Amino acid sequence: MPSVVADTHALVWYEEASPRLSPAALAAMQSAAGSGGQVYVSSVSMVEIAYLIEKGRLAADMFDRILQVLQQPGSDLAEITFTVAMAETLRRIPSSIVPDMPDRMIAATALYLNLPLVTADARLQVAPLVTIW
Repeated sequence: MPSVVADTHALVWYEEASPRLSPAALAAMQSAAGSGGQVYVSSVSMVEIAYLIEKGRLAADMFDRILQVLQQPGSDLAEITFTVAMAETLRRIPSSIVPDMPDRMIAATALYLNLPLVTADARLQVAPLVTIW
């Protein structure tokens, strides 16, 4: 399996080893990591994680846990910064299908990189990109 882009919830569930992560999603992420590929983490996901911590919806240490993994040499997680080119790609994802801007930004990252997006989000699964769940 080549590299994949992880949506925010998939990233959190992967880090937590949560049973909420589907078997196909877990297999895709482990396969990408085990085959020399990457599980790409959008900088947008890190912003979302910080926001969800502030709202009390995620454990207070989740941001630091993921940041620590991202900073480890040889980590299977790799940060990908949202760029202007990705913003241009975002215009290919209709807001009528995916109204949430952070979701569109993460989807545009996957579309720009031509990689599958690991996501449970039903709206993203019908957007014009390859998804795994």
